Amino acid sequence: MSMKAETKIGMAADSNMPQLRRACPRLRIGIDLGGTKIAAIAFDRDEKVIFTQRVPTPRHDYDGVIQAIVQLVKAAEQAAGVEPAEASVGIGTPGSISPATGLMQNANSTWLNDRPFQADLQQALNREVRMENDANCLALSEACDGAAQGARGVFGVILGTGVGGGMIFDGKTINGRNHIGGEWGHNALPWPKFGEMPGPACWCGRRGCIETFLSGPALEAEHLRITRRPLKATDIASGAAAGDAECAATMQRYCDRLARALAHVANIFDPDVIVLGGGLSNITQLYDILPGLMKKWIFATEPQVDICPPMHGDASGVRGAARLWP
Repeated sequence: MSMKAETKIGMAADSNMPQLRRACPRLRIGIDLGGTKIAAIAFDRDEKVIFTQRVPTPRHDYDGVIQAIVQLVKAAEQAAGVEPAEASVGIGTPGSISPATGLMQNANSTWLNDRPFQADLQQALNREVRMENDANCLALSEACDGAAQGARGVFGVILGTGVGGGMIFDGKTINGRNHIGGEWGHNALPWPKFGEMPGPACWCGRRGCIETFLSGPALEAEHLRITRRPLKATDIASGAAAGDAECAATMQRYCDRLARALAHVANIFDPDVIVLGGGLSNITQLYDILPGLMKKWIFATEPQVDICPPMHGDASGVRGAARLWP
């Protein structure tokens, strides 16, 4: 029987790197690598934020991504007046590093997949780099000093360009043997209804993944398919709140699917708190509607699950990346 792997908060993903400099951090730098932007933050020893910056992601440019991160790290070090040996670097990524190959896997920024991303960054920065899935970083940030502080079980959700999840239990990220713990977006939509099978094609090669129903682009595509009205996700949500019948119907379908998908997580992981992150987490209706919709699908008497927005907003992921180092 294989044991399920866990990574304690602040524990290195790979400690067999004697050739790399290991930081004694005066400065903790976090990088959140997204599909459209790369965000950076730096904390000093007193937990004071002394640097933030965002740059566009060089899409479909692997070397460009490496260089953009290197430049952000250098800018943070210069702003803080520290040497590289005094600065740690944590990275939140849209995928994870395969323990079998050491290569990136499952990133919806597909140009990163099957590349030695962590090794290349470590070489470019000449130091150990700690790396986690971006949803794990979100969950870690909110469990440490955010909306889920004090909770034992936390599920962090990314609802954005893609859909992902990260799990924290008793202060530990649950990665699993294959480093895919929490990869909720690439399960099938549970309890499918008429018209939801086999579901839209997903970039991962399957059909009907949760991501194909619940990402921002999926919400917009669904609205366009049914109404022939091209609207951004934020406009669909605001239209629904203002009484637009077509927008309201789109949001009703979206909330129903999200409730089923989150109830599936509750039946497996049973978290105390679910924190929603990503661009769609700004839709305030979700927090009022989801708890009631989920109850039907949760296998418990009087189920209790708290669903909340991230206290640190869209900075949660990058803050969690910095906190990969103690």
